[in-house]
Amino acid sequence: MPLFGRTTPGAGAPTWEPEAATGRLSHTAGADAAGVFTSDLSVSEYVLLGEAGFEPLGFVVGSSMYHIGLQIARWNQNQELTVLTQAMYTARELAMTRMRVEAAQLGADGVVGVSLRMQAYVWGQDVLEFVATGTAVRSLSGGGAHRAPDGQPFTSDLSAQDFFRLLAAGAVPVAFVLGTCVYHIAHQSAFQALRQAGQNQEMVQFTQGIYEARELALTRMQTEATHAQASGIVGVGVTVANHVWGEHATEFLATGTAVRRLASEHRLPDTSPKPTFTLGLDT
Repeated sequence: MPLFGRTTPGAGAPTWEPEAATGRLSHTAGADAAGVFTSDLSVSEYVLLGEAGFEPLGFVVGSSMYHIGLQIARWNQNQELTVLTQAMYTARELAMTRMRVEAAQLGADGVVGVSLRMQAYVWGQDVLEFVATGTAVRSLSGGGAHRAPDGQPFTSDLSAQDFFRLLAAGAVPVAFVLGTCVYHIAHQSAFQALRQAGQNQEMVQFTQGIYEARELALTRMQTEATHAQASGIVGVGVTVANHVWGEHATEFLATGTAVRRLASEHRLPDTSPKPTFTLGLDT
């Protein structure tokens, strides 16, 4: 099965970013001691992030405008549309890489609250913008112990609450990982539709196609986590979407946050209340 490897800033991947972004980042707290931080955190998340020993540095963005190519599929056959899969994967990775580069410019240890979305424009149905956003953060203890194994900032779509709980459990995010598969679901012939009309029966061809597509997406997500040297993935979700290719071409997207264990000295102090047994004295 084809696997599409993750691009990294050190692997010759495009790290271009608009000049305007450089100017904005140079005035944030991460790049300028007198600068202000920017974030998409709520007040509660901001406070909780401080309790976890982290400070926000700046709101970071990565974007990629991508033209989606064409691929011909057999009308009556289940098959992956590899050209479309490659396009959807590469475009997302470009956006994620550029967001990570912005975080690295701020000296961040990671990016929390990562959001990855698509935006269509009226001037081209075959052109999509992929946007990755998040808040770059830095550990107040320094040392870079919370960074990913490759030395770059970690990425995570966890909320500040989940991020705090993960740190308290002695783990840290490594990377926001994803796997995708664009799949053509076979059409039914008129004879097939007529033969099963009025009957309860499993649509075996459809089941097989959907099952294979979902498994391809999950396998690729898991492979990304392995390459990132993570020990596991939390918050896994699989979304299904039809875009501009027709009702029988469907994208299956698996996402999650890869995590790894921290050394004991980096674990947060135990702040969770312990369960207790209370015996009522009322008679």
